[in-house]
Amino acid sequence: MSKFRPREVPTKLPDPALPNADWADTFEVYTARTFSSMKELAEQTVGTMPFWARCLLWVRNVVVVPFGLKSDGSNDVTSVNDSVGLFPVVEETANRIVLGLNDRHLDFRIVIEREMNGELAQLHTTTLVRRHNVFGRAYIVVVSPFHKLIAATAMKQAV
Repeated sequence: MSKFRPREVPTKLPDPALPNADWADTFEVYTARTFSSMKELAEQTVGTMPFWARCLLWVRNVVVVPFGLKSDGSNDVTSVNDSVGLFPVVEETANRIVLGLNDRHLDFRIVIEREMNGELAQLHTTTLVRRHNVFGRAYIVVVSPFHKLIAATAMKQAV
């Protein structure tokens, strides 16, 4: 398999972004592209969802409203500089950015890390989830297959 094609790799837990996460996955890809900041990298990957993924997110947002769940992270963002797409920025350093939300059913973080490996950057995108209740557990079971497809697609956009 080409290292320029995203692949799922083992997740290293615990992660300080969400130390009590009880569900996680990590995707890895190499790229020769350069990004001026981790926020730019995040915007080019998880912040730029394809049309079909935006449609799935719209369906998700319509379905969760009756349950009192957040439809997106827009209420947690104080300015456009505080977010990447729908996701609030929790933390950013030179080689790591953390996006995420806390909700009634679960807390999640998207962690994007970059490590230079010669001329290439090795990128890891980890999704961390702390499920709070039965609804959070059921939610992950339902969205997990879609999440994995979206995560891999997002990573392709960095290549």
